[in-house]
Amino acid sequence: MNASDDLLEARNLALMRGGRLLFEGLCFRVQPGEALVVTGPNGTGKSSLLRLIAGLLEPHAGTLANPFAIGWQAGEPALKPDRRLGSELAFWASLDSAPATAMLSAARAMAIDSLLDLPCTMLSAGQRQRAAIARVIASGAPLWLLDEPTTALDAASQALLAGAIARHRSTGGLVVAVTHQALELPGSARLSLS
Repeated sequence: MNASDDLLEARNLALMRGGRLLFEGLCFRVQPGEALVVTGPNGTGKSSLLRLIAGLLEPHAGTLANPFAIGWQAGEPALKPDRRLGSELAFWASLDSAPATAMLSAARAMAIDSLLDLPCTMLSAGQRQRAAIARVIASGAPLWLLDEPTTALDAASQALLAGAIARHRSTGGLVVAVTHQALELPGSARLSLS
């Protein structure tokens, strides 16, 4: 087995977007059970780094090895306002080939199981964020890519997120989270983009 078969690794990674160099010389490794928290102000390439890891962008220079399936929470959760939350979660489960039981378990983990009959238009920003995180949990993907995961979450919801991440890591899952807010993940590596 190659070293890259069991870890996420970037070597001297550089990315240009719109003719502007966002970062260069970026190196990191994330192994099963580990987390990487990427910080930096807006516009430094944090979300673009997630797109690179997901395979949606190509690096300008360097190499990136990602052998893992991903669960991705990015930006605004894609919820159709006229549909009920349960229907939307079921749709996501089918896209991710996740069993309905996984989605229900994830909804419980993020304390949205009592909201499944509500139209999505009635959900608060924090409830929509918890729904997006529930989708990542239910996906069963070993690598979670989280883009500003604490946005709109109150302290109780942040604790639910921290618990979900800890459980994922304890079973060998990997996490890359980008944020410009406080995000404490015990034992995580840190990378600052500026």
